[in-house]
Amino acid sequence: MTDRRETNRKSKHRRPPRRNTNVDPDWSDGERIAKYLARAGIASRREAEAMIERGEIRINGRKLTTPAFKVTGREDIRVNGKRVKAHEPVRVWRYHKPAGLITTTSDPEGRRTIFDELPKALPRTITIGRLDLTTEGILLLTNDGGLARAMELPKTGFVRNYRARAHGEITQDQLDTLKGGITLEDGTRYTSIEAELERATGSNNWINVRLSEGKNREVRKAMEHLGLQVNRLIRTQYGPFELSDLRPGAVEEIPAEILRETLKDAIPDQHLPVIEETRERPRKAPVGSRLHRRKR
Repeated sequence: MTDRRETNRKSKHRRPPRRNTNVDPDWSDGERIAKYLARAGIASRREAEAMIERGEIRINGRKLTTPAFKVTGREDIRVNGKRVKAHEPVRVWRYHKPAGLITTTSDPEGRRTIFDELPKALPRTITIGRLDLTTEGILLLTNDGGLARAMELPKTGFVRNYRARAHGEITQDQLDTLKGGITLEDGTRYTSIEAELERATGSNNWINVRLSEGKNREVRKAMEHLGLQVNRLIRTQYGPFELSDLRPGAVEEIPAEILRETLKDAIPDQHLPVIEETRERPRKAPVGSRLHRRKR
């Protein structure tokens, strides 16, 4: 009797092989969990890695022990028991921060933060850079940690513009010494700062300042280096986005099309909003962007 070979036929009595639930899933088509959480606005990559070390993150019910895992967003990802939602479309808002608010989610001293004052209808956001307690002006908010990180990196070279009111006597020649950079007594080094004396009113001076580093209290310390005391500081521009006539406390979203068009030459594509081709393009750019100035 010859052997009979059957192909593409399964015995109805044969049981399917038992699935090994202990085998790790294939994460090769996703992104690292820390990056995913940063893009979701949960925490920075470094903070996410610390959460993993503390055992605060679970994926599909299993406690994560290494930041090398990759996820696609289809998993059940939980931070301290709270499920992380899939990535929302990238969004950015201009916010006119008033003086007297802290740019953090909470303050141990009980001071008011910007998040106490933002509209309740606004989704969860993080800041792109910071402004100190007494500084007012434009502060960018986003729901995407990856975009925030990309815009804050020094290599991006985004210029910050300020108007400073400073008490004391100063000349333009003295302000011009900041162009070559300065080193403070504590060893802090600031690279080139452009400062232009706008006008003097009594013992106060209005000075326009441009810088690209954005170190902590850089404008104030640079002015103190020249013998001036800053008593009011307003950030009027961050990169291509301007404060314009946005009133204190107001929030205005930057349309996705304008956001992408404005940042496409400076920010990696994966951090920018995806624009569907069928979506109607806006007829004009909103106030507060460089595109608006070019189209007027």
